[in-house]
Amino acid sequence: MARSIRAITVALPLAIMAIVAGGGAGMAGTFAYVGNADSNDISVFRLAPETGEMIAVQTAALVGVEKPGASTPLAVSPDRRILIAGVRSQPYLAVSFAIDPVSGMLRHIGNGPLTDSMANIAMDRTGKVLFSASYGGNKVAVNPVQADGVVGAPVQVIPTGLNAHAILPDPANRFVFATNLGSDQVLSFSFNAATGVLTANDPPTIKVLNKSGPRHFVFHPNGKFVYLVHELNGDVAVFSYHGRDGVWQEIQRTTALPSDFGGKPWAADIHLTPDGRFFYASERGSNTIAAFKADAATGQLTTIGSVPTEQQPRGFNIDPSGRYLAAVGELSDSMTVYGIDQASGALTRLKSYPVGKKPNWVEFVSLP
Repeated sequence: MARSIRAITVALPLAIMAIVAGGGAGMAGTFAYVGNADSNDISVFRLAPETGEMIAVQTAALVGVEKPGASTPLAVSPDRRILIAGVRSQPYLAVSFAIDPVSGMLRHIGNGPLTDSMANIAMDRTGKVLFSASYGGNKVAVNPVQADGVVGAPVQVIPTGLNAHAILPDPANRFVFATNLGSDQVLSFSFNAATGVLTANDPPTIKVLNKSGPRHFVFHPNGKFVYLVHELNGDVAVFSYHGRDGVWQEIQRTTALPSDFGGKPWAADIHLTPDGRFFYASERGSNTIAAFKADAATGQLTTIGSVPTEQQPRGFNIDPSGRYLAAVGELSDSMTVYGIDQASGALTRLKSYPVGKKPNWVEFVSLP
């Protein structure tokens, strides 16, 4: 109860400030949600579309969670009505919130069980299934998402190679892939959306370079290409994607590291603009974000350059308009917003904002 009271008391003044600062009647628009691991909460901002200004709306506590976890992965339902936060401290939980379609504020609706400390969570394309991957537990799991948005008990737990990290369905919801950072492979599964069950695909794995550490991956909006960042060597690999059988074929390999960086690589997150024209990667060893042009016909990347960003930029994301990028730093407890040049893809720093403690994940949602 104390946590719920705290969430309400923090949220109301911020919401009032947002309206006074220009949130305006209705307030529907684009909202950013930042997962903060050490403060066990989510920072909510409204994005001003013309300027990129972030207006604080709410700090939503993870109700029922007392201990900080390693990170706070977030997932948003396809209909943009539900946000789920993964808790990486015991008891491992999926904390569900309803997203208010007008104000963007979060309302806690319930907690469900996760099988382990999950580094990554993602919903299937129907919003009825939650996938999760455990780095320390070397497993992936499948949980149903109930009609009210609360996560149910797992229906499937699958042992993996070392350090499962990211898990995502393909655009058609027919296949699901999971990286194994410590085993230098990507697991490939067929997915039955009707039953919510994964089965090993043929072939069951996609091998990558030894000691490269495959981490996060994203699909191009046209569904023809996959981009994979490698944590341990900073590589970004481009694959052609065959949706009929779920096969990946590598076609390019480049780097997220700045040209003048001589330290130890520690690559983190990757995202494409919604139109697929530009690709970005965060790198924690150099505290930079690398920018690339993406060719929609070939999938190949052309380097634009790198910009300095927050300390230890574990997570970032791009707003649905493709005009702004927001990055958070685990060691800086702040978020920096960049403008994306619509012709070149180059990033221009706009402003930084305080968030919670150890921010690591960003999701954007456009409402209604």
